[in-house]
Amino acid sequence: MTGPPGRASSAAIWPRPRPAGANGAPRSPRSCSSPTCTWSTYSNEYLRSQTASAWRPQEALSVPGAVSLVERVNALRGAPVTGSPLHFVMTTGDNTDNNAKTELDWFLKVMSGGRITPNSGDPNRYEGVQNSDLKLYWQPDAALRDADKQLGFPRIDGFLAAAIRELRSPGLNLPWYSTVGNHDSLPGGCYAPGDSFFADFAVGGRKLMTLDESEGVAIWNNVKKGGDPKGAAFKAMLKSQARRMRSVTPDEGRAPFTPAEYLQAHLDPAHTGAGPIGHGYSQANLAAKTQYYTFRIADGLLGVSLDSTDPGGHYEGSLGTAQLRWLERTLKAAEKNKEHVIVFSHHTSKSMRNLREDPAHPGERRHGGDEVLALLGKYRSVLAWVNGHSHKNKITPHSAPDGRSFWEVSTASHVDFPQLARVIEIVDNHDGTVSLFTTLIESGAPHGTDFADLTQTGLAALYRELSFNAPGARTDLSGEAGDRNTELVLKKG
Repeated sequence: MTGPPGRASSAAIWPRPRPAGANGAPRSPRSCSSPTCTWSTYSNEYLRSQTASAWRPQEALSVPGAVSLVERVNALRGAPVTGSPLHFVMTTGDNTDNNAKTELDWFLKVMSGGRITPNSGDPNRYEGVQNSDLKLYWQPDAALRDADKQLGFPRIDGFLAAAIRELRSPGLNLPWYSTVGNHDSLPGGCYAPGDSFFADFAVGGRKLMTLDESEGVAIWNNVKKGGDPKGAAFKAMLKSQARRMRSVTPDEGRAPFTPAEYLQAHLDPAHTGAGPIGHGYSQANLAAKTQYYTFRIADGLLGVSLDSTDPGGHYEGSLGTAQLRWLERTLKAAEKNKEHVIVFSHHTSKSMRNLREDPAHPGERRHGGDEVLALLGKYRSVLAWVNGHSHKNKITPHSAPDGRSFWEVSTASHVDFPQLARVIEIVDNHDGTVSLFTTLIESGAPHGTDFADLTQTGLAALYRELSFNAPGARTDLSGEAGDRNTELVLKKG
């Protein structure tokens, strides 16, 4: 990097939310995603007793919440520390919840601008757990004393009608790039794709809303252990519960998208927004059936986006040998050209422990976080590995063999409180060191909530308040002080 002290390359790094409620199998405990529909035929809210991540009272407001974060980024007049113009925005994966076509369309419109109707099925009404009269879920429009109202959640007349009302995103006024996550590629974020049962069920007219405690425990424990990578046990459970399911309106928009359709949607000129075309992905990715790429951040600074999802199933990730070798070639070239590198992925180093074989590449090895760390540590050009997945602010130094270090920067999601993004500024100090400044930002929604304000802005404020008060929500996601607003100093390579 070049320039006098104080000149910086900066980026708003946007870890995406992972809301529930859309076309999904059990959520993984570590995952993050994007705006999602307010209900779906096989979402797993009925596992709420097993994990708070199965359903959240705020999740019907994911879209206005995401738009409010776009508005915050657009309002920034420069990077917080140096005042440098922001160069770009990067998502860190799980841009959808259950790889549904409706979700992908909403995500792209949130990011690049457009009108969004965050609903599925009946266009005139919400069909899901929040108008089910089940005490397990917050029933915002009803007088029912559900479990959440007993904890102080309000009754809000008109909430569900407001939640599915059309809204508008201005789109980012910065170039933005996209990194893929497990919820963008796998049914439910954890099952290997390919079984037509899940696609048929997703678009169909039946929805499971309750499940016996013992069966819920068995399903959830199996997901956590990765014991059902193809979803066979989950499929059997759904079939056994057919008589307990409720009728809902079928919708082809809930169909899962393929990796090729994911790339094509990003390359669609209708979603270019502030650019670039494809948001990092290219026709070369489409031809090669890959979802990893490089991009130019600034002179002397290269961005590398990885695909850390394991197509063999399970919510944890890894890299195939072909991608790992590509990464090594990329780092070697950067070193030769005396460039610095920022690596982006969805999974963190600790959540890359899934080494299942990719069905599309039989015989190819998968490589976990330890091997990726070892590779990054070999190259002096690497400044940081930026990722999401964990929903938690965490900054970790990693030592290289020659005594240097680089930083792993993980940032909280926008579905769980504290609902943050992170601005990263990179500065050449001209004393043999480089500084990475990390500053957390939240959405542009008002901090005060007016329960009678059901405008788009009012819903974004309510989204934040509901997430803070969500029963069972983790309280450690903000991280320690050293995981938030920091200056991270490195010796120059």
